[in-house]
Amino acid sequence: MSRLNKNKSTCSDGGASNESSASGKAGERVSHLDHEIAQLTRLRSSPHELLGRVVPGRMRLPASTVRMIVAREGNYSGRGRFSSADGCHVLSRYLPTKGPWIVDRMKSRAYVSQFSADGSLFIAGFQGSHIRVYDVDRGWKVKKDISARNLRWTITDTSLSPDQLYLVYASMSPVIYIVTVGSGTTESIANVTVYFSSDDHEDEFGIFSIKFSTDGKELVAGTSDSSICVYDLGADKLSLRIPAHRNDVNTVCFADESGHLIYSGSDDSFCKVWDRRCFVARGQPAGILMGHLEGITFIDSRGDGRYLISNGKDQTTKLWDIRKMSSNAINLGLGDDEWDYRWMDYPEYARNLKHPHDQSLATYKGHSVLRTLVRCYFSPSYSTGQKYIYTGSSDSSVYIYDLVSGARVAKLDHHEAPVRDCSWHPYYPMMITSAWDGDIVRWEFPGSDEAPAPPNKRAGRVRRRNMLYM
Repeated sequence: MSRLNKNKSTCSDGGASNESSASGKAGERVSHLDHEIAQLTRLRSSPHELLGRVVPGRMRLPASTVRMIVAREGNYSGRGRFSSADGCHVLSRYLPTKGPWIVDRMKSRAYVSQFSADGSLFIAGFQGSHIRVYDVDRGWKVKKDISARNLRWTITDTSLSPDQLYLVYASMSPVIYIVTVGSGTTESIANVTVYFSSDDHEDEFGIFSIKFSTDGKELVAGTSDSSICVYDLGADKLSLRIPAHRNDVNTVCFADESGHLIYSGSDDSFCKVWDRRCFVARGQPAGILMGHLEGITFIDSRGDGRYLISNGKDQTTKLWDIRKMSSNAINLGLGDDEWDYRWMDYPEYARNLKHPHDQSLATYKGHSVLRTLVRCYFSPSYSTGQKYIYTGSSDSSVYIYDLVSGARVAKLDHHEAPVRDCSWHPYYPMMITSAWDGDIVRWEFPGSDEAPAPPNKRAGRVRRRNMLYM
């Protein structure tokens, strides 16, 4: 695994700061995040002053659900209804921790699992050349059973178009496939083939991350040749290729609905911000965010064009504000070129190391980012006000952290293999987790009338640690 010593760009500088750090251990006192995002989170998830008041002049938070309903019915706030922040304050207290209930059980590793934007569909991608689309509103009936074509190693990523009619999937090859999801038949194969590489090194080229733009007209991809590619679907051509990093680009996403800003994360340990409006003139990133000591496995945007979180192979999740980005980047790493996260544990001495120029706002610890490109996310805006972040983990669990305090508020245990992906329903207290044990499981509050699944004990399972992980 290569190490990067120095990388320079010519964009404007930003300050370096790390204002909060959290260990992620339940019950441990942690420093609270003292930043604008903390106030924004409180505004999104705190009740009206009169709804949370115990006696005149004194509030007690969190306000009980009963007290808030009584206050609403009494029209204490003068609005006669809950605001979105009032609703978030109620819903965010009911975490999806009851269960689990089995949605599906496959004989191959699950790599991708995501709800659609409206929560009506759920997509799961497996190493065994299968992608399944479930109809959530019809009892998790399989709406589409897609056989992946020319799969190389595994499904690395999928993305559903904004109109939910098309699904794109990628693997460790230069080709992505687009499938029609809106048709009536269950069985399906790729309808459209898109090539992201036409050079002589196609055997070494792979796509780690693929995303539809918010208008559905473009695809952005992160590739194994250190590039970001933007494909114009209308023109049917590659419209932009950015030599973005010094190593694999494991994750890309759009910063907001405008589509102007793109975030990228790489094995070179940097998160980068790209402004497409000025890239042609400058050919450089708008800025670089440094703080991770090892490669980035995933990035999730808060959707406001300002904040993002990233998972790193240094076993941390970090919160970033792009206004703190800089033009100079220094990679420190462990200084151990032999360490490989795919089959080696993270060195104990490295767990307390800190980047001297860490620009992140907060660091969350407790989960494990090994074996595979583990993903992390902000909790839903509608039901929680994005007051939590959650992540899979190679220790077979899912962790939920409070964004502001950094405290671990929940840990979901069922799987017997790394949890690469997980997805919180955009409106309901429901979460789906998927792992390399092949299980797709559902967690809810308050739960279902069904009996939860028994502990996952599968006879005859053999874990191979000496094979290639990703």
